[in-house]
Amino acid sequence: MTDTTLPKPIAGLSDIADRYDLFVVDQWGVLHDGAKPHAGAVEALTRLKATGAPVALLSNSGKRVADSYRRLEKLGFDRSLYDLCVTSGEQVHRGLRDRADPFYAALGPKFVMFAWDPDRGIVDGLGYQEVAEVDEADFIICAGTDRPSLAEYEPVLRRALDRGLPLTCANPDRVSVQPDGSLKICPGAIAELYETMGGTVRWHGKPGRDAYDAIRAETGIRDGAGLGIGDSLAHDIAGAAGAGMDGLFITGGIHRADLPDPATPGSVAALGAEHGAVPAYYSAGFTW
Repeated sequence: MTDTTLPKPIAGLSDIADRYDLFVVDQWGVLHDGAKPHAGAVEALTRLKATGAPVALLSNSGKRVADSYRRLEKLGFDRSLYDLCVTSGEQVHRGLRDRADPFYAALGPKFVMFAWDPDRGIVDGLGYQEVAEVDEADFIICAGTDRPSLAEYEPVLRRALDRGLPLTCANPDRVSVQPDGSLKICPGAIAELYETMGGTVRWHGKPGRDAYDAIRAETGIRDGAGLGIGDSLAHDIAGAAGAGMDGLFITGGIHRADLPDPATPGSVAALGAEHGAVPAYYSAGFTW
């Protein structure tokens, strides 16, 4: 681990890439904005893969990994540019499928789902039944947001709480940056509200340790120095730290309005302290 008091600014990944044996890279806000790749991101990923160190893409997406592969290919990120992709949605799918975790083993067959769209790949073929109302459900799958504000979820969450329904969160992000630069509420905000109300929530994704352990196991880099790259201090940078990795914070993502332009070591350190995760390095974008 890097022993520093203040985060170090870097011009690009070429400044530090030779120090690491494994790279874990966020998708949304780092590689792309959902509509197009960020400037320099395809080249940076290409150069990173050329170092020979494994490159894993780790996303708090509420969808399965296959959806990420399709999206990335469409946006210009060829499958050859990274070794594997892990999503929190895939982790939920496996939990529902295997029922090895006590949380999943105790679930009934009927669920209500909050989602971005009609895609139900997270539960397809698993034998669960989707219902329209929480009054009929045994649990909630929170994989997207389909209402414009958090307040609009409160009535349904109160009914769910009255019935003691557990909720599994397939995307722990609280907000995401849209292509126009605006912020949109994400499933993590709903799950956090429900937990605050007293509801039972099973979280998946960053900053949890499970996905990082899975990446190390699959790549075989169990003890090598790793670098986690992302634009969320509470998820990407905290997750990397919890997994024993250094963090490279991309300041041009969800926190860009929280920092001066250009960011300074002091401003990044102060913001990181607010979110419980001070990165080793920072850069405006994911560039080589």
